[in-house]
Amino acid sequence: GRRGPSTMTPINIAWIVSIAALLIPLSIHRIQEGHVGVYYIGGALLEGYTEAGFNMMWPLITRVHEMQITIQTDEVTAIPCGTRGGVMISFDKVEVVNILKKDHVVQTVKQYGTDYDKLWIFDKIHHEINQFCSQHSLQEVYIEKFDTVDDRIKEALQADCSRFDTGIEIIAVRVTKPRIPEVVRRNYEEMEAQRTQLMIAVERQKVIEKEAETERRKARIEAEKVAEVSAIKKQQEIMEQEAARNVSVIKDHMLLARERAESDAATYRRDSEAQSNQKLLTKEYLELMRITAMANLSKVYYGDSIPKMFTPLA
Repeated sequence: GRRGPSTMTPINIAWIVSIAALLIPLSIHRIQEGHVGVYYIGGALLEGYTEAGFNMMWPLITRVHEMQITIQTDEVTAIPCGTRGGVMISFDKVEVVNILKKDHVVQTVKQYGTDYDKLWIFDKIHHEINQFCSQHSLQEVYIEKFDTVDDRIKEALQADCSRFDTGIEIIAVRVTKPRIPEVVRRNYEEMEAQRTQLMIAVERQKVIEKEAETERRKARIEAEKVAEVSAIKKQQEIMEQEAARNVSVIKDHMLLARERAESDAATYRRDSEAQSNQKLLTKEYLELMRITAMANLSKVYYGDSIPKMFTPLA
């Protein structure tokens, strides 16, 4: 015979609703911001990942794990080590700032598990700290080379992470000062106090020397200023004397020129008069002068010789 249409009994519907109400919450999950979700089914890691927000998965058979892909700080604490001289010391804390690249999440989790940082950061920190201590003395570890340990560990961690393509980027490493035996610590504190006192004394000496140098410089500048002023005054006196001498020379030249001019004028006048007189000494002029001179005589002569007095000049 022909079977009729199947019908859902209220009991069946109740079972379906109950199962759905149980499974749906198990299949819906939330991934926090700054993380991605990776999934395991039967212990096998699935390819791919989900972003932040609500996501779905097969309930009961699928396990989800959130992987942080933002900057995080791992703290490694209580790291014992022995120095090259055999002194046991301990680093209380080493902080490693790092980030896992998103495109390496699945590969890194598949190879090293979700606790990949235990292998590549925590264990490596212990190894690198012990390497550093074993290669150096307490003096070097605690004082002389302590400022290099941060960069040394950072470079070592990054080198291994890059060589094995883990996708881990080491951003910074911060190492706290190690704890050393109390007796040694007191000795270092005393040495540091003495070094501080020495530095203070040296700095005080530098200040004193600087002040003395400043005073010497001021005195030298003052002496140079006085010398310069004296030189300027001396130069001024020399210039004044030179100017006075030049004025005297000019006056002498003027006087000499004037006297020469007067002498030349007198000579010229005498020469002119001589030439004029020479021109006047003609026979006629001399005869006139003789007659004039005789006319001015107040004596009268008588006798036969009178005509001889008027004998013309030869």
